[in-house]
Amino acid sequence: MCDYSLHHAKSRPAAVDDKLIVQNFGRGTSGFCSPSDTFTAVCLLPGTEIAFDAPPAYREAFDFVIFPADKTASTATARFRQINTDNLSTHHDALEFGTGEFVLLTNIKQGSQATVLQLPAAPRNEAEAKAQTRLETVG
Repeated sequence: MCDYSLHHAKSRPAAVDDKLIVQNFGRGTSGFCSPSDTFTAVCLLPGTEIAFDAPPAYREAFDFVIFPADKTASTATARFRQINTDNLSTHHDALEFGTGEFVLLTNIKQGSQATVLQLPAAPRNEAEAKAQTRLETVG
C-alpha cells in the first residue's frame, strides 16, 4: 500500500527484485519509486521485506531542509509496516528494522536505495488479510 498522501500519485505494486529509491512526491511525503520511473510510486504490502544498499540515514523531525538526517538505521534490512492507523491525518508507512526500531518511510533520506527481497505470503483467512492491510497502532 502507499501512504494516504500518495493517493494522488500514479502507483504500482512492488515485485520481488524491484530496485527502489526513496523519492519526494510532493505534498509533504516521500515514498518508494523505481530509479527508471521517479513519477510512479511503488507500493509495498505490509510484511514486504527489503534490503537497503547500506543502513539508511533518517531524521526524526519532519523536514530535511530544517532537520537533516541525523540518525542511521540499525541494519540495512527492514520489513514494511503500517503504523498508527487509528490517526488518519498522519503518515502510516513505516519500516521495521531488525532491532524492532520503527522509522516512518517519509523520514528516510531521499535517494536511499533498496531492493525488494520478499513479498508477504497470500493471506489464508480474514485475520491475515486484515493484518496485511493495516498494522495496529505502534508506540
